[in-house]
Amino acid sequence: MPAQRRPGPEAQRIAAIHLEEPARIRLTATVENERKAALYDLIDENHFALVGGFDGPYEVFLAVKGERLAFDVRDAESGQPLTGFALPLRALRRIIKDYFLILDSYFKAIRDSSPSRIETIDMARRGLHNEGAELLKSRLADKVEMDVDTARRLFTLICVLQIRG
Repeated sequence: MPAQRRPGPEAQRIAAIHLEEPARIRLTATVENERKAALYDLIDENHFALVGGFDGPYEVFLAVKGERLAFDVRDAESGQPLTGFALPLRALRRIIKDYFLILDSYFKAIRDSSPSRIETIDMARRGLHNEGAELLKSRLADKVEMDVDTARRLFTLICVLQIRG
């Protein structure tokens, strides 16, 4: 019996991602641009490998279900479900709230603050973004292995899913 060829590391990635966003929410132009950039960058380059032997590439559906962030992961080629898991949003709430507050300060600063003030706020924004990505990565470590850039982009998308009308 011939040995089965295992997909290389390039297959352990998200090939498509879908966000279940509330239809009634209209995103600001800035948030919409952030969402589009995160989606594009995520698909362009990511490392996402399910723990437990499911090979990629994957198609991921993200949705907020009550107080949980639900991941529905499917085989990108066949569409067959591979696994699903949920993350309690409580773990990310404080960082998401702080992130939105610092974003608001950042956008206000862009209009009427000095470049040094804008840079200081932007450094704080990046720090919170990194903190959110690291927390997401650690909370999902038993389900999925991902790199920091993938976690950062997923954190951005999770923030977008948290916007309510």
